[in-house]
Amino acid sequence: MNTPFNLTRNPGPSWGYGFLLWAERWWPGWFFRPMLMAGTWVGLAFMPPQRAHSRAYLAVVLGRPARLGEVWRHFFAFAEFLMFELRAGRGVPVRCMLEPENETAFEALVRSDRPALFGTFHFGGSDLLGYLLGKRGRRVSIIRQRVGNSTDTRLLGARYGAQVSFLWVNDPAHLLFDLKAAIEAGDSLALKCDRLEFSAKSEPFFFLGARRLFPFTIYHLALLFDRPVVFCTAVADAAKDELRIYASPVFTPGPAAEREANTQVARAHFQAVLTQLETLVRQHPFLWFNFLPLNPETPALAR
Repeated sequence: MNTPFNLTRNPGPSWGYGFLLWAERWWPGWFFRPMLMAGTWVGLAFMPPQRAHSRAYLAVVLGRPARLGEVWRHFFAFAEFLMFELRAGRGVPVRCMLEPENETAFEALVRSDRPALFGTFHFGGSDLLGYLLGKRGRRVSIIRQRVGNSTDTRLLGARYGAQVSFLWVNDPAHLLFDLKAAIEAGDSLALKCDRLEFSAKSEPFFFLGARRLFPFTIYHLALLFDRPVVFCTAVADAAKDELRIYASPVFTPGPAAEREANTQVARAHFQAVLTQLETLVRQHPFLWFNFLPLNPETPALAR
């Protein structure tokens, strides 16, 4: 099907996701897992840019040069999560456990009929959160980059299609109109807030030992459309098909006339979110699924 924008592709052959789904379903675990481990070494060998970015990131989070085996563990953690996501797409139940911190406020927001902005990151099992919100009865528009061979998106979209739709960042000319239409239709939005490539607004925040630029667009949307913001980060246990979910406090915009005060509160809220994320990243360094350069550092006084 023709689209108005060029599609990038995930690494690997066009038949790769389909083969993994077939193999995971029909091969015994004692055979499939070693094959997935071997395949990870092949991927590591044929993806030098991602390998270099992984090594650079691990050096920061571990505080020392990363060994090759640790880079492989980073790649394999992503392979395990990809299989978790593909299994969820074909109907395997996913058990969600919400951590008690901020649980009450998060559950109250999810149970309410107020549209909200749900932020997350390329970490752990967070890719599944938009779909799981849809399963809870929320109508969710997921903001995502469209790629040419994304079987996980197709399967999960088919499974939760009644509640979940996509807004593609590849087409910036239409994205703002699509965002406005989705919000005015009463949809909640789910978006990731770590990569800068498609972000219109960014600001510096402290993360992994330095002030780094992060997208701040979610808060501009919150102030523009008077929507609450909450972040969720998920640690996946692929062996148990289980997600352990960490919710942030809920940011609710104040009166529109107090825009600067609202912005300052939003900045403090996002810094607290990133502090929680950093704690999880340091506990689970191989679950940071950004095989890209770390968010760039900024001068200490930059704003």
